[in-house]
Amino acid sequence: MAVGWAGDGAEQDQINSTIEDGIARARSALPAGESLAFCELCDAPIPPGRRKAIPGVRRCVQCQAAEDQKATAFSGYNRRGSKDSQLR
Repeated sequence: MAVGWAGDGAEQDQINSTIEDGIARARSALPAGESLAFCELCDAPIPPGRRKAIPGVRRCVQCQAAEDQKATAFSGYNRRGSKDSQLR
């Protein structure tokens, strides 16, 4: 129920906007271009199957897993202050 200056459906609009931002950020992180034969971080060879499965791959599995874990630690969203977290 929206009151005051917020229109009907304002909560859903905020949720949709958050989801769209997350999707855009995830898509921007996808690799693009030609795959590398060797990892850009550790110089380990990248198997042909991985290069074929993920066009534009630039890291070996181990280095990519480490980068993904670092990215998970910082989400970029303030969940404690968001309206969504207060509704739970």
